[in-house]
Amino acid sequence: MENRYKIIMVDEKKESLTAGVDILKNIYDVYPLMSAVSLFEVLNFVVPDLILLDIRLVNMDGKNVMRLLKDDSRFSDLPVIILTEKNDEESEYEGLSLGAVDFITKPFSPLIMQKRIENNLVIIAQRNELKNYNDNLLDMVQIKTKQMAEFQNAILGALADMVEVRDSLTGGHVTRTRKYLELMVNQLFEDHIYQDEITTWDLEKIYQSAQLHDVGKIAISDNILNKPGKLTVDEFNEMKRHTAVGVEAIRKIEHNMMHDSFIRHARAIAGTHHERWDGTGYPAGLRGMEIPLEGRLMAIADVYDALISTRPYKKPYSNTEAERIITSGSGSHFDPVLVTIFQKVAKQFAQVASSYK
Repeated sequence: MENRYKIIMVDEKKESLTAGVDILKNIYDVYPLMSAVSLFEVLNFVVPDLILLDIRLVNMDGKNVMRLLKDDSRFSDLPVIILTEKNDEESEYEGLSLGAVDFITKPFSPLIMQKRIENNLVIIAQRNELKNYNDNLLDMVQIKTKQMAEFQNAILGALADMVEVRDSLTGGHVTRTRKYLELMVNQLFEDHIYQDEITTWDLEKIYQSAQLHDVGKIAISDNILNKPGKLTVDEFNEMKRHTAVGVEAIRKIEHNMMHDSFIRHARAIAGTHHERWDGTGYPAGLRGMEIPLEGRLMAIADVYDALISTRPYKKPYSNTEAERIITSGSGSHFDPVLVTIFQKVAKQFAQVASSYK
């Protein structure tokens, strides 16, 4: 059986209601009602495609009915055609101003009534089709965007894993430093510190970008990366190149990607996490607030993890000793504000260190 449009017709005059039903009943499913109260009762059970509403209802003015419909999210999108007497331009104007899609005058002309309703139902169907198309398109875009983000993150994760595989002394370093970063950023939010900056960040992208902080180590010789002993001055200078190499690698990735803030954060972290608050770091000798916040945060995460990790030339420091060393670097190596933040989450750092070995 063919699905027919549902129309609710509200008119307190029985003769108008009967005339309207006779004109429309062979084309549409018509629900004739003689009061606004009945309308709202029926709307709990029937979702019409169109409402025909007498604007001059006595018990509840048609204009008030329209306001109630528009104020209720369940009914606000229901299209309404107002029914008016001939030459009642004021009511027509008020009804259209309240959101009616059209008007039909009484007494009804069957052909005009049918054509006005038909035209409006076509427009409504096209509008709904467009809305469904846009909704589906938005869903598709969101799915594709999510898939692209997951794909990008997978590539970056694989790239970070390659660095860790080559640098066999730092297993788990990427995961742990990301966790440390999250702990400090969360504490910054809680303490309302550096709010103007961190509220502009997409945090998930910040955490993704942290994976690439040592990506430049791909260009460093295995003999240096895995040397079983302390590096010479020349070897250390070669090792320091990984920051510049990392920045250049990320710039190339950035050039071939659509605008995406996480790669900008990745460049800042890779290029500045070895800078020091007092200006004695590398590669650029940046000082204080010249160092991007991302780099200042990663500096603490990176040094802490190096301290608690085993190296051929040293045993791992205890979490307590690592905390003491970070604290002693306040104002020289590290941003003193961030050191205060670190102290608040130091116990959680220790838990991360033991959980992601």
